[in-house]
Amino acid sequence: MAELGKSLNGIQLKPPRAGLSAWAPLHEPLFRSLWIAAVVCYTGRWILSVAGGWLMAGLTLSPLMVALVQAASSLPAFLVILPAGALADLIDRRRLLLVMQVWMVVAAAALGILTLLHLVTPWILLLLTFLIGVGAVMNDPAWQAITPEVVSEENFAAAVALNSAGYNVGRAVGPAIGGVIIAAAGTGSAFLINAASIFGVIYFLYRWKRRPHESPVERERVMRAMRTGLEYVRHSHEVKAVLVRTAVFSVSASALLAMLPLIARPFGSIGYGMLLGFFGAGALGGAIALPALRRIIPVNMLVTLATVLYALATFASGRVHMFAALSGVLCAAGVAWIAIVASLNVSAQTMSPAWLRARTLSIYLLVLQGGMAAGSAAWGAVGERWGIPAAMLVAALGLLAGLSTIRHFRLRADRFAYPSTGANETIT
Repeated sequence: MAELGKSLNGIQLKPPRAGLSAWAPLHEPLFRSLWIAAVVCYTGRWILSVAGGWLMAGLTLSPLMVALVQAASSLPAFLVILPAGALADLIDRRRLLLVMQVWMVVAAAALGILTLLHLVTPWILLLLTFLIGVGAVMNDPAWQAITPEVVSEENFAAAVALNSAGYNVGRAVGPAIGGVIIAAAGTGSAFLINAASIFGVIYFLYRWKRRPHESPVERERVMRAMRTGLEYVRHSHEVKAVLVRTAVFSVSASALLAMLPLIARPFGSIGYGMLLGFFGAGALGGAIALPALRRIIPVNMLVTLATVLYALATFASGRVHMFAALSGVLCAAGVAWIAIVASLNVSAQTMSPAWLRARTLSIYLLVLQGGMAAGSAAWGAVGERWGIPAAMLVAALGLLAGLSTIRHFRLRADRFAYPSTGANETIT
């Protein structure tokens, strides 16, 4: 097990100063600027998610078609995530990120315009959702790999946690905002607002003067670089542990979010947005509490408890019909979700050398997004044939069965010491 102050797979960890805050990375101007722009972008992404699911639920009541919206956004992971990781290690990550952000703006704007013109069909919605997903997947490995470049070494672990917290700030407020926008101006306007939310990240990337980075290895072709990454994964038990645990979680965990547009349909678009907002609020609260929990609970025990909680929430979501009770279920699910995903993400960030990081992260994202896509389609088919409550029951049982992998595939994220969160501190 690595110690603080020793090199950990290419990330040089420094001992945190006494009393170092979980918000310390926000005192660094470069990270703070990117974090704020990212939160706005994440908020727009969740507005897009609400609008896409709600629009499909309005176009058709088929559980399979509604579930395919989430599948379409996750499916690109099967197709482009490995080349995306290789490219992020071989070319200028800043330029790659800029191109992908512009790609997503164009696709989201096209979806918004077609929706306003009443030209969207279920299959057009799926196609443009897929194209936006391609941009997001091509973006993700480079996005995660630049974290060590925009924050100091001693704040790296806290920055990873803050990135998760920022995503869940967007998850908390984006759906509620999206529900209001849909009710007031329609789904087309929501898609256009998502496109506009990306411009902050584009501006940051355009102005960012990235330090020159020498490649530690000879420049490779993309296919050879992909094979190098796959070879590393094949021989690393630590990487296999992260991937196996991610796979068994993501497939079953996708059921709740895939079926939520239909579960929330009786409460209207605002109710749907609020339910997703409760999920995000729970995730945000969990992200804030996570450093303290990680100091007293080993990572594998924490993930086990969180998985049991998420399984219970998944089961309850198919049977609870009162809005207040369902809100509580979604909030609990959000807490469990962030405890699991953040633990997996920290393990993934540190499971490979720096020169391979984007490639191994791309494989991790392939498993995560691929599991979500396959699971969403599968649970949609189960819901179509046997009903949503049955799909939620089987998914919950799948989550509990996945815990059997812990014995042979243990996470090693305990090596990271998270800084404490000051009791009276706020994000400013």
